[in-house]
Amino acid sequence: MFIAINSKKLLLIISFVIISFITLFYIANVNSISSMASTTDSWGLSYPDKGKAPVGNKSQEFLNQYNAFYIGQETEKKVYLTFDAGYEAGYTEDILETLKKQNVKACFFVVGTYIRDNKEIVKKMVEDGHIVGNHTQSHPNMSKMSTIEDFKSEIEPVEQKFEELTGKQMQKYYRPPQGIFSEKNLEMANSLGYKTIFWSIAYVDWYKDNQPTKDKAFSTIIPRLHNGAIILLHSTSKTNKEILDELITKIKDLGYTFGSLDELK
Repeated sequence: MFIAINSKKLLLIISFVIISFITLFYIANVNSISSMASTTDSWGLSYPDKGKAPVGNKSQEFLNQYNAFYIGQETEKKVYLTFDAGYEAGYTEDILETLKKQNVKACFFVVGTYIRDNKEIVKKMVEDGHIVGNHTQSHPNMSKMSTIEDFKSEIEPVEQKFEELTGKQMQKYYRPPQGIFSEKNLEMANSLGYKTIFWSIAYVDWYKDNQPTKDKAFSTIIPRLHNGAIILLHSTSKTNKEILDELITKIKDLGYTFGSLDELK
């Protein structure tokens, strides 16, 4: 059967089809952009060249826009030592003594419960000139924090505990628990004045009952050294306590100096 359609009706039909297509295209792209913005990443590295900075799953150029870092200046033979402290395993006081002996300053990223339960150790960190960074109140998956209020609920209690204990404001350095983050997290941390600190050297040192050997530690860390390296160690590691003095000496013997996160720009 043939249905006659006049030119006016045909124009209306064509216009409707075009508008529908544009609307669907817009919705699809908005959803795509929204999905990209909320994508969860877990910080990861590959080491293609010995002695060179590794490749992160986000480039330093990308991180710069959010005041985030995984390496320092690659033109300087300098490294940055950081520790994650989710709980106290009995090794931090020895680590602090070794750092004092070697005249090295580090950053300790602590959770809120660590400050609550280890007041004297945290005071000692501050007295010795180390940075105490924010590792969140309860060590959650921060990529699930979709609003600034949610994000603040994990950041601000740590600041408050630190200030109550030391009388000082916490320096604005933040490390996402387990390196899990989203681009939105980076935006929120930056809006609160924080530098997000990832790392360019780490090894599996966090299993309390399956600690790496000294040889494993050295054979992993030393070959990966590079200019601007941000080294992540866990203060809960017995191996790290035992090797730290020798590790720092080896790094110095290779011509590196130790810098402070305050130098990252």
